[in-house]
Amino acid sequence: MLKQAKPFVALILQQFGYAGMSIISKAALNQGMSQHVLVVYRHIIAAVITAPFAIVLERKTRPKMTFSIFFKIMLLAFLEPVLDQNLYYTGMKYTTATFATAMCNVLPAFAFIMAWICRLEKVNIKKVHSQAKIMGTIVAVGGAMFMTMYNGPVLNLPWAKQANHLHHSVNAANNQNSVKGALMIIAGCVCWSSFIILQAITLKSYPAELSLTSLMCLMGAGQGTFVALGMEWGNPAAWSLRSQSMILASLYSGVFRSGFAYYIQGLVMIQKGPVFVTAFNPVGLVIVAILSSFILSELMYLGRVIGAVIIVVGLYMVLWGEEVV
Repeated sequence: MLKQAKPFVALILQQFGYAGMSIISKAALNQGMSQHVLVVYRHIIAAVITAPFAIVLERKTRPKMTFSIFFKIMLLAFLEPVLDQNLYYTGMKYTTATFATAMCNVLPAFAFIMAWICRLEKVNIKKVHSQAKIMGTIVAVGGAMFMTMYNGPVLNLPWAKQANHLHHSVNAANNQNSVKGALMIIAGCVCWSSFIILQAITLKSYPAELSLTSLMCLMGAGQGTFVALGMEWGNPAAWSLRSQSMILASLYSGVFRSGFAYYIQGLVMIQKGPVFVTAFNPVGLVIVAILSSFILSELMYLGRVIGAVIIVVGLYMVLWGEEVV
């Protein structure tokens, strides 16, 4: 039972790490931190943290590096550390931490479709579990679209009342930005799904999770630096860490969101596959929704709550289909 429970416990802990990253990063972005610079700092820290463990623990088991594996690692670094994270943080800047986390719950749907195409996921239309996975995918995408297109009335939560009036006026003026942010987050989820599928493929020929994590973070930091230099050209102040929130966001996201998460993701993926790994995203949504409402005084809209429930139902249909197999 303990052995069977390990993947579930690991992924739940991973979601707590994701939730903390969303809250802390949103606070740093609200204080003016550049999302492009944050991506660079977090992956430098992740590489520094994971490299010593990879060098020591996998020195005898690390496979030989080939051009094919090196190219895959470069592509992995570009898909997630560079493309996805820049799109995700920019989308979060336009919206809220809760909204950004909720939109990421379409990730299992994209991962399922890509895994099906790449034959990493077995699907038999005549079987109930396969029907559940397909229907769950459709429901999850529908829930994400509902959250994007409909806000509904504000839920007057007692702990957020003091900031309600100010946030209402700001949000009313930024409806277009919310749509733009949602599209960026969805685009980031496509990159993230591609990253997860490619990571599953790469681990078959390079089964050294720590070394793969370290190399991805190192190359992601290098590629992200070029992006950040281009986006923040002529603005050297963007590289300064002016507050404790900015320092904490860089450290926390580097350790937990990149270093710890990539490693845990790889370990569980070998046992359970890429779709199982992504099906735990709704746990992060619940955690972020509660914490961001208390800590950041973010408004909670009825439409977003309904959309989140639809997403959770769809994703657990996918998870049920996975476990039946």
